[in-house]
Amino acid sequence: MTTRTYDPLSQDNAALVLIDHQVNLMTGVRDYETGELKHNVVALTRAAKALGLPIVAASTARDTLWGPTFPELVQALDGVEIIDRSSVNVFDDERVAAAIEATGRKKLILAGISLEVCAGFPAMTAVARGYHAYVAVDACGTFSRTKRDVNLLRMSQAGVILSDYATLMVEILKDNARPEAGPVYDALDMPWAKLVGQIVASYSN
Repeated sequence: MTTRTYDPLSQDNAALVLIDHQVNLMTGVRDYETGELKHNVVALTRAAKALGLPIVAASTARDTLWGPTFPELVQALDGVEIIDRSSVNVFDDERVAAAIEATGRKKLILAGISLEVCAGFPAMTAVARGYHAYVAVDACGTFSRTKRDVNLLRMSQAGVILSDYATLMVEILKDNARPEAGPVYDALDMPWAKLVGQIVASYSN
């Protein structure tokens, strides 16, 4: 029987990599409504910033093919440089690969459009290079159900860990007594969590 270990994500071992959340790519997404996908990507970014995670952001062919990063994400990134490149896989761009390495983190949370290319190729590359790769599936989007289904399977077979954005951020939070809890739950659009905490506090006084 194979024994599996659980090494949780933390503020000290994780970084966020956002890839190609661009206007012209968003228009082709079919597995999420545009508003829902935007919400999820922005929530992931805001929660990562609240937790102090390093963030690497990239676009591809911004001026010729896929257009700018959608403005709500640019605002959430709040000054984080978006590295524009021509390569399909971000690891094939020396600047992006160097930025990821410079985080010093071995656990990478990736999200991108499209799921199977912009998130999938670098996630599988990361695993091959000795990183632990996590894909926040609901902060990605793709263009058909077939692409989604077969490439979730492909990534899983390659050793990529699949999850949703909120679970990954709460795993890093770890303890609801931490001062970051309120900002993280706010970022995840879960203000009820603060309300529950306030109710519990009032009963304990």
